Amino acid sequence: MQRRALLATPFLATPALAQSWRPPGPVRIIVPVAPGGTTDIIGRIVAQHLQTLWGSAVVVENRPGAGGTIGSAEMARARPDGTTLLSGNIGSQAIAYSLFRNLPYTIAQQQPVIGTIRGPNVLICNNDVPARNLPEFIAWVRAQRGRASFGSTGVGQSTHLTPVWMLQLLGAEAVHVPFRGSAPMQTDLLAGTVQFAIDNLTGVIELVRSGRVRGLAVTSAARSPQLPDIPALREAGGELANFDVNTWFGIFAPGGLAPEAVRAINADIRALLELPATQARFAELGGMAFPNTPDEFSGFVRQEAARWGEVIRREGLQLDAG
Repeated sequence: MQRRALLATPFLATPALAQSWRPPGPVRIIVPVAPGGTTDIIGRIVAQHLQTLWGSAVVVENRPGAGGTIGSAEMARARPDGTTLLSGNIGSQAIAYSLFRNLPYTIAQQQPVIGTIRGPNVLICNNDVPARNLPEFIAWVRAQRGRASFGSTGVGQSTHLTPVWMLQLLGAEAVHVPFRGSAPMQTDLLAGTVQFAIDNLTGVIELVRSGRVRGLAVTSAARSPQLPDIPALREAGGELANFDVNTWFGIFAPGGLAPEAVRAINADIRALLELPATQARFAELGGMAFPNTPDEFSGFVRQEAARWGEVIRREGLQLDAG
């Protein structure tokens, strides 16, 4: 539902900026997760915009698996000529560098081009869970003593490590069930196969608004303007008083892409992000446009990698990629 609604919005390409660079052939945007989630939605919006702007084919290819690292590794191996891009996210482009001991790519092989959207995650649960609010959920998950399960969009994604961090702070346990993207995770959450999740607000806000799942808290420091009745997780106080997590998404290219190509792609996507229609749709989905220069985005990504590296080391988490 979310993807159809987003793609139905008339994102009209602005006239081409005065750029000398254009891709030398058809372009593919790799999405390292399954269709249906925010990473996929953004990849398709960007593809549609660039195809209109450039007048040549721009297609999306989903390459899910291993917390987004399979698709990210494929992008890193591609020729750095601008014909392969990646719709990436906080998981495979920041968290993965510390989480996986044998990651098949380095941070230098992933050229940050531009941020696209950012926003909080939201704690949601199946409607059969006997918790109507955040305090009741905390009491319930502690009482489950490891019997409850939570879904994520993949090992190493923020949807995995955010609940891990929450559970550690609460002194609680739950079984992690990873999925290859948000859409299959949502299906099992609705069916009650998993009891709760902390997913990107941009991907599940319509489920919350429609009452198909129960929204209990957002992970950002403040409440979301799109769901003002849902508290921030830190409002529970105690161990969660300093909890603050925002997820983000962006476009990446293979390391070594010529600077003029990076600047041209950045400018063309920035034109999309500055459209009022884009910003309005992102707000409806619970996020906001996240435009920046390539240098600004590169610095941000490295800061995020360092931040989550500290969390991962503190929790003693280490996994094998693949």
